[in-house]
Amino acid sequence: MDMIRRFVYGVDRLSRTIGHAFAYCVVILIAGTCYEVFMRYALNDPTSWAFDFSYLCYGALFYMAGAYTLSRGGHVRCDIFYRLLPARRQAGVDLVLYVFFFFPGILALVFSGWADGYDSMRILESSVNSPAGVPIWPMKMLLPFGAALLALQGVAEMLRCVVCLRDNEWPPRLHDAEELELQLIRQYAKGKIRDSIGLADAKAAAAGGEQ
Repeated sequence: MDMIRRFVYGVDRLSRTIGHAFAYCVVILIAGTCYEVFMRYALNDPTSWAFDFSYLCYGALFYMAGAYTLSRGGHVRCDIFYRLLPARRQAGVDLVLYVFFFFPGILALVFSGWADGYDSMRILESSVNSPAGVPIWPMKMLLPFGAALLALQGVAEMLRCVVCLRDNEWPPRLHDAEELELQLIRQYAKGKIRDSIGLADAKAAAAGGEQ
């Protein structure tokens, strides 16, 4: 199991590194959009590449950050009943869903993405949405690599389920950015514990004073 944990941890770190690297696409996208707005409305000279630039940056981020999001447990799920289940049963449900739903779709995306990306690279495909002719084959080549990384992270998630089935608790994930809602829930829980301790101390002090 130690080897499994090391593998899961290594894949999580890989996904996090790539996700953090491609997160800078957001910064580049904002800079490009601001430049386009300035050129369009201040100088009345809009660029011919802004539209292609925006969806290329967003597409690259979307393709390559999927595995990172999966490693953080951040993909959308309907957990109305799932979150009420014990950890071992959650792991069993996840394991079945990965085998029968996740991997068939992701593997199809790897092979079809490679075929589409290779054909696009072979003809040096460029965009037809603007006269600038922005090359789009690099983004299409990202699709199979992003899907392969997602498949690798899926293997790590399945192994995480195996560990949970054995230990009846989920192995910890890498500490990273998290949603504000989770932080508020944790702070609320800590506040409730402090209030309970304070109330118990007050009762004990009162009982001691009465004696």
